[in-house]
Amino acid sequence: MESFWVDPRSRAALQAAEWRLAGRTADALLMDRIAARPQAEWLNGPASRAVVRARTSAAARQGRTAVLVAYYIPHRDCGSYSGGGAWNAAGYRKWVDEFATGLGDRDAYVIVEPDAVAQTVAGCASVVAEERYALLAYAVDRLKRQPGTRVYLDAGNSAWLPDTSKLVEPLTRSGVARADGFALNVSNFQTDAASSAYGNRLSAALGGKHFVIDTSRNGNGPYTGTDSWCNPPGRALGTPPTTATGAPLIDAYLWIKRPGESDGTCRGGPTAGQWWPSYALELARNARNTRG
Repeated sequence: MESFWVDPRSRAALQAAEWRLAGRTADALLMDRIAARPQAEWLNGPASRAVVRARTSAAARQGRTAVLVAYYIPHRDCGSYSGGGAWNAAGYRKWVDEFATGLGDRDAYVIVEPDAVAQTVAGCASVVAEERYALLAYAVDRLKRQPGTRVYLDAGNSAWLPDTSKLVEPLTRSGVARADGFALNVSNFQTDAASSAYGNRLSAALGGKHFVIDTSRNGNGPYTGTDSWCNPPGRALGTPPTTATGAPLIDAYLWIKRPGESDGTCRGGPTAGQWWPSYALELARNARNTRG
């Protein structure tokens, strides 16, 4: 069974330590429910090599595997809350090369570009589909050249594009056949059951590809109100990260979205990716599965 690396200086770990010093012991114990779990490191800025090397090296020293997210595609998030990314295709390919160099031969799971395929299928005027799929295929192929790297191409979530047939050609053009599989539910809240059923259908159409599921915040399932994807209230931590999934096609449950980091400036949240202690505390307080 794969053992994933836990960052001892994650935002959750630092928050728990700060609250202990302030005498907020009960809140610190709740925050430990996040701090004690392995979470993905998102590479979303112009420099990737040094951070990738540092994280994978720290994991290797403990005989563990780092989980990383490549999130720098041009026109990222179609210019919404998490907008940004490389300026052009050449810049992105160079960035991927740096990322791969940082990996070396150390073990890592890499989630490739959350939302990039599904958002293109759903419609994003700023994206040229042919170029995007070619860039994703480049990322998959380049990262797979690293001997210890497992690559999962993001495929959205079960509520976004319920008809899996719409994803088959785009994922194929984006190199999924050469990846270890695809990723589902990144930064979303769909249940394990819904994601598993969706993944099985998509896998069948892709020749039996395996997949991973983001379970970081899906403990209470999706929110039924408006903007259900953006800092929804009443959510909870989900299944702890593990490769012991009990399902032959599901390689791992992972905490890809780091619990407590904002989805964007909605519902009073800070900018996307920023730490939001009160939201993290609610996720931890509502958690049902705190073991594993």
